[in-house]
Amino acid sequence: MLGQLRIFRRDDSGAVTVDWVVLTAAIVGLNIIAIMSMIKDGLRDNGDYINGKIDEARADMSR
Repeated sequence: MLGQLRIFRRDDSGAVTVDWVVLTAAIVGLNIIAIMSMIKDGLRDNGDYINGKIDEARADMSR
């Protein structure tokens, strides 16, 4: 039993998996930031357009 415990303690094969998970998460996060910075102006413009249409509809309903 102690021999198996020593072998388990020395086994570090899972450490590589943790490294890959952290690296992949960093890459995905950086890609999301890059994509959002490219499309933020278009999203803002569409939001302003929709807001204007809602305001127009409210003005028409109040007449």
